[in-house]
Parts: sequence; C-alpha cells; structure tokens
Amino acid sequence: MAAATLMTKPLPAHPLPKKPLPAGWPRERYESHNRRLKAMRLAIALLDTGTYRPEHATNTKIRAAARTIGVHHPSDTTCRLVRTLIYDNC
Repeated sequence: MAAATLMTKPLPAHPLPKKPLPAGWPRERYESHNRRLKAMRLAIALLDTGTYRPEHATNTKIRAAARTIGVHHPSDTTCRLVRTLIYDNC
C-alpha cells in the first residue's frame, strides 16, 4: 500500500489583514475577545517552545513568552486562560 502524504499549503508571506470588530458590543465583550486572542498567541508560543503541560506553564514562563513575542505583560487572568488553552490541547 502506498503511504499517504500530507499536503500542506505554504504559509502566506504576510499575515492576514485584521478586520475591525463590529460596533455596538458592550466593552466587556471587546475585552474578553482581545484577552482570548492574546491568550491564544501566548499558548501557541509556549507550545512551540515545548511547554505542553499546564502545570509547566507558570506565570513567569508565560510572561517571558509574552516579552519574547512582543505582547504586553499578561494579567493573572490571561495566564489562567493560557493554561486552560494548553490543557485543552493535551
């Protein structure tokens, strides 16, 4: 039997353009949306560096990853969300 090969598309040379969020949402919804985006970026950075378990993702390690990828200092709430995202990916 022939082995199946995984076909992948090459990554775009530039990131996709950002779309503005719809107007009229309550402020809490904007904050929640942006917090989730930030947590996802941080979780991906940690997974890329080999942090696959939430118990290894300390606040210090998450904040160091934020400095590395150029994201503002995450709050304790964002750090908990990052650990939750890593846990969900285990």
